[in-house]
Amino acid sequence: MRKSFHCCLLCALAASSCRRDSTPVVGVVPKGANHIFWQSVHAGAIKAAQEFGLRVEWNAPPTEIDTSRQIEIVESMVNRGLAGISVAPVDRGALVSVVERASANKIPVVIFDSDVDTPKRLTYVATDNEAAGRMAARRLGEILGGKGRVAIIGFKPGSASTMQRETGFQDEMKKAHPRVEIVALLNGNADRAKAMAVTENILTAHPDLDGLYADNESSTAGAVLALKGRNNRKVKLVAMDASDQIVEDMKAGWIDSLVVQNPFQMGYESVKAIGMHLRGDRPPAVIDSGVALILPGQLDQPSVKELLFPDVRRYLKAQ
Repeated sequence: MRKSFHCCLLCALAASSCRRDSTPVVGVVPKGANHIFWQSVHAGAIKAAQEFGLRVEWNAPPTEIDTSRQIEIVESMVNRGLAGISVAPVDRGALVSVVERASANKIPVVIFDSDVDTPKRLTYVATDNEAAGRMAARRLGEILGGKGRVAIIGFKPGSASTMQRETGFQDEMKKAHPRVEIVALLNGNADRAKAMAVTENILTAHPDLDGLYADNESSTAGAVLALKGRNNRKVKLVAMDASDQIVEDMKAGWIDSLVVQNPFQMGYESVKAIGMHLRGDRPPAVIDSGVALILPGQLDQPSVKELLFPDVRRYLKAQ
């Protein structure tokens, strides 16, 4: 009886293993994994994978500026012949060769969040980052009454998404609020301590500063820390992206407003595009995952809660 039971158990495990091994695997490679933004992307990717009978292999570099490690991860996925790869390039130029190699090996590649300098991709899923920057410029210009001095706390050179936000912000500010002067653009390099330090440097160099635009989660966190450290509520901060702490900081008045993306939708559409391709359908060449301006008074609205706090645990537990 015991021997028979063990045989049945082994057969069941083998069958389960075979079913898992036969499931097409899609690699999803974000810029990083620590921020809630990427966890939301992961959850959305899993939702789409469940709908299309796929399995997600999630792998991220240790930091959002580690280009070489991201290339290694994608190269490994290409070498193993995964069914598809979805990647958010740390650097738009450095990832070109490995993306083109995947395409040459007939592996569909979806680019999400931040663009890459090659057309060898299945589709591009992202926020309209230039529009996000323009949205932030209009808001900051309005609350400053169309005049004053502002600065930008950016991400890093070479990151297409944040560079587009900065371009959109600068262009829209010149167009809509020409009396607002942009006095500095410094990068936090995906490090809130670095973002805090560069914000403090700007506040020291420009004691008459009126506003700040932080164009990513780590820069936002660092900018808030700098303002708190000086108890400076005079400088108005319009920030990009959200986390539990960032939302609390907006409730406390340290942040005027948030320009937020929809990372869950971004992850979902990225894997959905690969699923469509694998079943013979053609996904759109470009998919806009959306952007919205959130004010403190809107935080209790159900649609805003769903956007800011998607149920990521539900999907991450299922992986």
